[in-house]
Amino acid sequence: MVFHFTNLCYATGLSSSCKNLTSACFFQITHYKQYPPNISKIYSYFECRRKKGSQFSEVVVFGLQYLLKKYLTGPVVTEEKIQEAKLFYQMHFKQAVFDEEGWRKVLEKHDGRLPIRIKAVPEGRIIPRGNVLFTVENTDPNFYWLTNYIETMLVQMWYPITVATISREFKKILAKHLKATSGSLEGLDQKLHDFGYRGVSSQESAALGGAAHLVNFCSTDTVAGLLMAQRYYGCPMAGFSIPAAEHSTIISWGRSKEKEAFERVLDQFSSGPVSVVSDSYDIFNACKHIWGDKLKERVMERSQDSCLVIRPDSGDPAETVIEVIKILEECFGCSLNSFGYKVLPSYLRIIQGDGIDLSSVDEVRKCWSAENVFFGCGSALLQKLNRDTLSCAFKCSYVETNGKGMDVYKQPVTDPSKRSKRGRLSLRRNSDGFLETVERGAGKPEEDLLVTVFENGSLMQEYSLEEIRKNARLREEELNPPTLHNHEQELLHNHIINGIH
Repeated sequence: MVFHFTNLCYATGLSSSCKNLTSACFFQITHYKQYPPNISKIYSYFECRRKKGSQFSEVVVFGLQYLLKKYLTGPVVTEEKIQEAKLFYQMHFKQAVFDEEGWRKVLEKHDGRLPIRIKAVPEGRIIPRGNVLFTVENTDPNFYWLTNYIETMLVQMWYPITVATISREFKKILAKHLKATSGSLEGLDQKLHDFGYRGVSSQESAALGGAAHLVNFCSTDTVAGLLMAQRYYGCPMAGFSIPAAEHSTIISWGRSKEKEAFERVLDQFSSGPVSVVSDSYDIFNACKHIWGDKLKERVMERSQDSCLVIRPDSGDPAETVIEVIKILEECFGCSLNSFGYKVLPSYLRIIQGDGIDLSSVDEVRKCWSAENVFFGCGSALLQKLNRDTLSCAFKCSYVETNGKGMDVYKQPVTDPSKRSKRGRLSLRRNSDGFLETVERGAGKPEEDLLVTVFENGSLMQEYSLEEIRKNARLREEELNPPTLHNHEQELLHNHIINGIH
């Protein structure tokens, strides 16, 4: 339909002009020939299926607004695109299978706008897996085939949802450590820095993933994510960074002049925070003999507002960070905060950006306050994931044929976990306070949490990044898990196991 990326903007991959009819999966091109006669309605939904033993029990909804604004809003069908698609599919299939007549009717009857309605969970909301996240249906009975034609593009929601979910899991871990070792959450939104730009597969991946991380944090080096947040979510500047050295700026001085390389960085950035990668040769020697001896006075001259952030970039993350902190304590001293945890002087901090994932970030604590360390994350945040990470799926659940509605579903005998939902769906909060999906059209409209976000080519609801961040903020129980009585624990367990949220 409108998903071919041909004229990508140089810096971000966010060109607004690349819309055509050649981006559905090939097998979807022929589906209009396969539906039952006299069908007039196809209704489908998207969910992140529950999976026993999964690391993630809930997801952060994010990214649909970008996809809708960029690819579906306004007139997206033109005669030129119809002819382009006709030729393209003729060459591919070597037979005439493209629905030229159907697309021309969209152009003539709806001025090239898609007669589709999409209802979705508000972006930023935290939804337990196994629940409907958005639904799609045609609004004109002549174009029932459109609903699942746009599946390919819409299912790409898996990526921003997964990144936002993983980023928030990082935030939960870091928040617990920070509060436990300092009594405060000050600076939490800067604790995880996005280092993933160069490790993703494309500019658009960097933009989508980078913006998804910014739902939870304000610390990033991924410019494409900032531009997406600016252009599609109304945030002038969603994240921040500081001047930082890389290995080339250090090793270009030669091994014998590592001290001079470090000193050059201090000279060039004397008034604000600066990060210096220090493991080009020997991180422990650099911390003890260069930072902690030859440049010690220069380091101590700096303030909290112009602190030196030392970056180890190799070795076991937990072991290396703890050893570096110990060396810095020997050289610069430390103090105990009100919770009894050690804190380095305010002019000195550490950022660990190598080997960080949800497991390793949880290990760096022993005796030291989380105030001392920032983390950077690249591929584990933006690239080491796929659609199966959260079991994302788009399925048809309701059709109308000859004026009669029918609930439909799949229930493969070889994999019960792929059983799909039936009928029209709604999302509500039940009397126990849990979110649950109501199937078979049994939900009450006044209780439905799904909002119409797109209809007949127009965006019906728009969210700012500020609103999304508010929806995704950590809940009090995630910072201080409540002590449940046995009955309450059993009730919660049964709700989770039975998929009622």
